[in-house]
Amino acid sequence: MDIIIACIGHLKSGPESDLLSKYIKQTRWKVSVREFEDKKSGSPEERKKRESELLFSVVPTGAKIVVLDERGKMLSSENFAKQLGKWQDDSVSAVVFMIGGADGHTEETRKKADLILAFGEMTWPHMLARVMLSEQIYRAKTILDGHPYHRA
Repeated sequence: MDIIIACIGHLKSGPESDLLSKYIKQTRWKVSVREFEDKKSGSPEERKKRESELLFSVVPTGAKIVVLDERGKMLSSENFAKQLGKWQDDSVSAVVFMIGGADGHTEETRKKADLILAFGEMTWPHMLARVMLSEQIYRAKTILDGHPYHRA
């Protein structure tokens, strides 16, 4: 199962980038990060619509879509792992995680999601959300593999 982290904005060199690379390299799924920049002006709704089009441009046929949004469902690491494991067992070819821009996602994007996921009620910087997501993907794989990394 391939994992695609599709996000708005480019991560610069630094500690966040190092951590993101570390977790992606350690994960035994194929994980890729696709970054998009939309510097066009317009209303927040216009920007969200353009960003949505960019994010959906990397969704392969048959992929599951997970939208990160503070209004989403909060899952424990174990339940997150169970969801990814179920998709893997169901022979889902890819899971695309979408991290929107500063204005969030359109309602249409949320409606197309197979899962809307939140990292709590707080708003997190988009660059940290990538790192947190990559760590949770790595943790999910270790849980499914019975590796001792996750200690609950």
